[in-house]
Amino acid sequence: PLSDGDRRKQISVRGIAGLGDVAEVRKSFNRHLHFTLVKDRNVATPRDYYFALAHTVRDHLVGRWIRTQQHYYERDPKRIYYLSLEFYMGRTLQNTMVNLGLQNACDEAIYQLGLDLEELEEIEEDAGLGNGGLGRLAACFLDSMATLGLAAYGYGIRYEFGIFNQKIVDGWQVEEADDWLRYGNPWEKARPEYMLPVHFYGRVEHTPDGVKWIDTQVVLAMPYDTPVPGYKNNTVNTMRLWSAKAPNDFNLQEFNMGDYIEAVLDRNLAENISRVLYPNDNFFEGKELRLKQEYFVVAATLQDIIRRFKSSKFGCRDPVRTCFETFPDKVAIQLNDTHPALSIPELMRILVDVEKVDWDKAWEITKRTCAYTNHTVLPEALERWPVSMFEKLLPRHLEIIYALNQMHLDRVAALYPGDIDRLRRMSVIEEGDCKRINMAHLCVIGSHAVNGVARIHSDIVKNSVFKDFYELEPEKFQNKTNGITPRRWLLLCNPGLADIIAEKIGEGFITDLSQLKKLLDFIDNETFIRDVAKVKQENKLKFAAYLEEQYKVKINPMSMFDVQVKRIHEYKRQLLNCLHAITLYNRIRCNPSKSFVPRTIMIGGKAAPGYHMAKMIIKLITSIGEVINNDPYVGDKLKVIFLENYRVSLAEKVIPAADLSQQISTAGTEASGTGNMKFMVNGALTIGTMDGANVEMAEEAGEENLFIFGMRVEDVEALDRKGYNAREYYESLPELRQAIDQISSGFFSPRDPGCFRDVVNMLMYHDRFKVFADYEAYIKCQGQVDQLFMDPREWTRKVIRNIACSGKFSSDRTITEYAREIWGVEPSATAIPPPNLPRN
Repeated sequence: PLSDGDRRKQISVRGIAGLGDVAEVRKSFNRHLHFTLVKDRNVATPRDYYFALAHTVRDHLVGRWIRTQQHYYERDPKRIYYLSLEFYMGRTLQNTMVNLGLQNACDEAIYQLGLDLEELEEIEEDAGLGNGGLGRLAACFLDSMATLGLAAYGYGIRYEFGIFNQKIVDGWQVEEADDWLRYGNPWEKARPEYMLPVHFYGRVEHTPDGVKWIDTQVVLAMPYDTPVPGYKNNTVNTMRLWSAKAPNDFNLQEFNMGDYIEAVLDRNLAENISRVLYPNDNFFEGKELRLKQEYFVVAATLQDIIRRFKSSKFGCRDPVRTCFETFPDKVAIQLNDTHPALSIPELMRILVDVEKVDWDKAWEITKRTCAYTNHTVLPEALERWPVSMFEKLLPRHLEIIYALNQMHLDRVAALYPGDIDRLRRMSVIEEGDCKRINMAHLCVIGSHAVNGVARIHSDIVKNSVFKDFYELEPEKFQNKTNGITPRRWLLLCNPGLADIIAEKIGEGFITDLSQLKKLLDFIDNETFIRDVAKVKQENKLKFAAYLEEQYKVKINPMSMFDVQVKRIHEYKRQLLNCLHAITLYNRIRCNPSKSFVPRTIMIGGKAAPGYHMAKMIIKLITSIGEVINNDPYVGDKLKVIFLENYRVSLAEKVIPAADLSQQISTAGTEASGTGNMKFMVNGALTIGTMDGANVEMAEEAGEENLFIFGMRVEDVEALDRKGYNAREYYESLPELRQAIDQISSGFFSPRDPGCFRDVVNMLMYHDRFKVFADYEAYIKCQGQVDQLFMDPREWTRKVIRNIACSGKFSSDRTITEYAREIWGVEPSATAIPPPNLPRN
């Protein structure tokens, strides 16, 4: 803890606190605390203090939020709608303080009241409304869109239960429901006045007056708004999440026989739509409830978009616009993967059936409005819904999709006469035992722009996944390399590093990360090298203390912190990391007196509850740790820790403490990755394959400043053509063989020797991701990591170079590219006047 003098001296780029600010925060906090406490409770709990502070900070948002929305209505800019079934927001309190420049004032005020700001921040639940990369990307994008002054809205579902909490029991993952709303959410505002109906089931009638979708079941969508502040520009955008409510007459018509209780209990059927986030990452599970969620968010959102388009004056509910000609000039809809793909047929349905727009005109409007981001090339992740499910749930949308597909195939047939195979490959409807709708194909034909999320991924999208579509309309396809927000992922989580950077190059990097390039001038500056190493060591000590307090594990803070945190998935190859840990262990056992670079290998991440192999991988990691961590021969040289319940708030602690970042997916499988970028900007070196954004990171920093190993995409393709035979590697590499034999024989599971037979069987005979093929190169590359780690000065010079070259990977750069090249809008650096100043 800092002494009083140190606290006063500490400079921070997170906001300079004036005395007036501090007094004002204290006064506001005490007022909120007074009203938070119930009359018969005069002792405040830590949670009461957290809520009082949250409401104090929220007060600073509200005026800016109202003013921002007024500003948009007066200027009527083109609005951006980011549709996503996931928004992995994490915690809001500290992020809001940082973006409003309030952190130092709050810190000081809370300190004067005898409380600890960090302890209060720890009370907040993560808003875990996402699985991993896709949902966290959406959260970073909202931050950047607000910071760049874009009139943007995030639309999604307010899941009552987010991604499950992970407990490790006897080495196995156990899921617990994430009841994140249990104590209330101070950051959201319910907006019942904007509640909207969403229809399901029913039948379609073709009448002389047009098509009617009738006899439907109605579910109401209740919006909850969360403010999204930009960084110190007084812009506060909105994330609107929908919650499902049963209408009051729900099912009561059917229960005229007097079973009123049963009818009221049945309301749950409707309200289940927003109950829980599906916990699958990169895997499609064709459940009807999931399709309902996808249509629910789309139907509610499009009604909202059209209402806002029609009545564009502030506070006005009457339609001002009736002609849809200008719709694409005022509205951009970005589809975050195929989950909101139903936006395309739903917009067509509204335009044609409700607004009576001519079909061809409606199609042109729809295509000009929508754009699609592809997030994966793994075939098991692509959404392919059974036609029979659509027929029952969304009969009108099925008709529209068939009509759109016919139009599309007619065009293809005209351009490629007689090429039946091409028609089959490009159809939105897949024929077969079970007819399916290919949602990615629907997105491609219904959008004016299709993008991948890293250069290598966008190339794969063009050359293989959508090759036929690329040949048809090459101008549609773009690349938008992902980014992360430097506010959360540098300023908030690593204030020590942010401060020493600001001392050297000023604060401009916070909103223009490319300014980090200026650090190249300090790569040989001994003071700066020492400062960077010191900040890293402080972060490591802090994280080691956290692990000891939370998980009762003691680790050596002088060891190399070797970290792989991400969802557990075969393609991400946590198993390769396991094999390295076992190899190191065997080397230490073989030669205990030899000097080894001490390592703490940390692996964290959740496995989808139904993903057997991923759960086995977790059990293997914990079992390896159990053996290694308790072997007296090993001592402090090697530890293997499984980081339980990895989530945004834990990422904010472990990433700044990491020395080595593991990004080791099989080349051609990780679309981009964003964890790789977070580690880079926080001063960890990367060991990785040439996959996803690693390729561009190596390009920016120089390949020699990362530890790149293993097959490239073309090597993987060549190995596929030749046929991958795991046994060849097993028989020719003694250390690999030893590790596999140990796993297989029960060395790591003495009480259940056959525990890992499925893992070994997969690796030997069914490994799509070719772990053994990269083993030798990986182990050798890890040797180079050890060599460099023994030279702290040289290691830190490489760290500084990586930080200096990480500027490209800001989500501000990504969003600027989306804005200019897809949405046709220009970011603005002009701040909106604060609420205490006149608007003009």
